[in-house]
Amino acid sequence: MARPTPLSGFPEWLPDGRIVELHVLDVLRRTFELHGFAGIETRAVEPLDQLLRKGETSKEVYVLRRLQEDPEAAPERGGQLGLHFDLTVPFARYVLENAGHLAFPFRRYQVQKVWRGERPQDGRFREFVQADIDVVGAGDLPYHYEVELPLVIAAALGELRSIGLPPVRILVNNRKVAEGFYRGVGLDDVEAVLRSIDKLDKIGPDAVATLLVAEAGATDEQARACLELAAISGDDETVVDRVRALADRHGAQTELLDEGLTELGALVRAAAVRSPGVVVADLKIARGLDYYTGSVYETVLVGHEQLGSICSGGRYDTLASDGATTYPGVGLSIGVSRLVSRLLSAGLVRATRSVPTAVLVAVNDEEGRDRSDDVAARLRARGIPVEVAPAAARFGKQIRHADRRGIPFVWFVGAEGAPDQVKDIRSGDQVDADPAVWTPPADDLWPRVVEA
Repeated sequence: MARPTPLSGFPEWLPDGRIVELHVLDVLRRTFELHGFAGIETRAVEPLDQLLRKGETSKEVYVLRRLQEDPEAAPERGGQLGLHFDLTVPFARYVLENAGHLAFPFRRYQVQKVWRGERPQDGRFREFVQADIDVVGAGDLPYHYEVELPLVIAAALGELRSIGLPPVRILVNNRKVAEGFYRGVGLDDVEAVLRSIDKLDKIGPDAVATLLVAEAGATDEQARACLELAAISGDDETVVDRVRALADRHGAQTELLDEGLTELGALVRAAAVRSPGVVVADLKIARGLDYYTGSVYETVLVGHEQLGSICSGGRYDTLASDGATTYPGVGLSIGVSRLVSRLLSAGLVRATRSVPTAVLVAVNDEEGRDRSDDVAARLRARGIPVEVAPAAARFGKQIRHADRRGIPFVWFVGAEGAPDQVKDIRSGDQVDADPAVWTPPADDLWPRVVEA
């Protein structure tokens, strides 16, 4: 069989990389649960018409042709199916189906793979892991959740600083500010303006100005006003004053703008106390998806901004509705695969070893393998990860096997009543040991993730 060629956009980590990924996921789950979020998992497929109902492109969806063409399939259950490309739309469907069993406001976290048919590039994959948090209300959802959720993300990512994650900046804006200002200067096609502004970092202000004129019907003066708004940023409430001053100059004061600025100011004020320097108001953050209605968020790694956002989301009011009740929510999604890929490729972190095993129990001879198995079982019963040597080779060869595997300790079963001994193969120290008592140092019990 010829050596297989890797599939572009479908990441597979080596064992030490997987240890890093699991550590990141453990930290995220622990932080989310500390803040009261309940874990759920949704199915991998959704009806294609539901996946595309908020303006996403069908070119990005992996369609399940075989299931769709199966004569036993039930077309009345949604027709053509696609793999979900994010977790927000499946979560909205989940809320509608299970509303009678959920207590609102419902706090959920979800860690799953998603699939998106886009061109692979640095940190951008076709199959990847996301970690989402959302709070959803029934009928209404107070604004304070729009303040709380980015601070939860700041806490989660802050926990990863100890292993070498660079500082993060959570960039925030408010759709009410944007829409209120755009309408105030006379632009009614708000979605077209947002789509253009969302491209600022990719194509620059001159190209965006051209887009605003061509696609949003803006005059040159209106385009300049939009770009002036997008240029405002800061981590304190002076941002609000600067936006108000800009709106005064352009005669763009509206009730919606005022409401959005009040909310944005509350978020910046709270963040300055809880996570100083982490949350930054950035008026160019637009988020192209049209279901966002309030706060919007994007998160970058300081020094790695070219990677793009590692965590994004926002407030949505109409994504989930059964006609009688609307379930507004706010949520953020961490691109775990994007984050882990940068941690590994940039050499920012490392695992202390690539296997869980702390102890290799040597085998004196095959007839006595059961004695080695017994020692291994007794150590495992005390929570120590152990494996038994694959063959009763010379002890030197068994030690080299442990070294190649990255196992720090080798256990020798005592012969003819002699005590067992354990050897730290890094230092060469060897001492008598009892499997009912001996424990490796805490730093060696399990592989750890540390700053490289």
